[in-house]
Amino acid sequence: MSATTFPRPRTALAPSPLKRRRAARVGFASTFTVNALLILGSAYMVLPVLWLFFASTKSTADLYGTAAYAFGHPAFFDNVVAVLSQDGGVFLRWMANSMFYAAFGAVFGGLISVMAGYAFDKFQFRGKDSFFGIVLVGVLIPNTATVLPMYLLASVFGITNTIWAVLIPVLCNPFGVYLARVYSAAYVPAETLEAARVDGAGAIRSFFSLGLPMILPGYVTIALFQFVGVWNNFMLPLVMLQDQQLLPVSVGISIWQGYAVPQPEFTPLVITGSLLSIVPLLLAFIMLQRFWKSGLTAGSVK
Repeated sequence: MSATTFPRPRTALAPSPLKRRRAARVGFASTFTVNALLILGSAYMVLPVLWLFFASTKSTADLYGTAAYAFGHPAFFDNVVAVLSQDGGVFLRWMANSMFYAAFGAVFGGLISVMAGYAFDKFQFRGKDSFFGIVLVGVLIPNTATVLPMYLLASVFGITNTIWAVLIPVLCNPFGVYLARVYSAAYVPAETLEAARVDGAGAIRSFFSLGLPMILPGYVTIALFQFVGVWNNFMLPLVMLQDQQLLPVSVGISIWQGYAVPQPEFTPLVITGSLLSIVPLLLAFIMLQRFWKSGLTAGSVK
């Protein structure tokens, strides 16, 4: 009986030195390109803030007599005192207005977005896909394009030059609804909600007892995006509000910027006020980074 012979396994050929050098060049080029883009992006975001810091330490004369990224005669505390005391301390009122508008939009606007995204993900109802398509269309429309129609609506209801002209529009966030649906699908298992229904929990109780705690990282992420968006909103309060006591800090600083053309002494106030206006944003991101990092990770994986 003859022994059966099996074909010898074919060994993989080692890449030639030319291919290894070519792969190394491609890998180096890819790494260099990615790092260069990251450096350029970081510089684009960091350098203006760095210039703002240096400029806020200078007097009016030093602003035009020293290099951009150099300290002049120390005047930072003098500039801060001037900002806080200008026009009877109206800057503090602007900051408080911005904090109120942004916090209201973040808490309640974010909650509405989470509830809507949760409903789109977990519930079945007639026209669900059509309604969600309208939400996606809303994501594509820039906010500035809706300012004039909203002003006309506010005029009809007589709420222009009131806080409601700013608070009501910030409750609507189509992009937040889209993100909330993604987070709901990633965080909230359908089996958990089914078990809650078997135990007798209704839709509202299931959401607040199970869905909302599970989707909390997504809620914080959406709330942070909403907070930043409302804080930096310029066109809506500019069109809706005329009373300076109701203005947010973004519009208030723009008024000072207009004064700086005939009165150069307002320039340090504009720069220092701009620096102070970004402090709440930095604090919000630092204090809530644990939540929004996990929320962004879940959204990217989904």
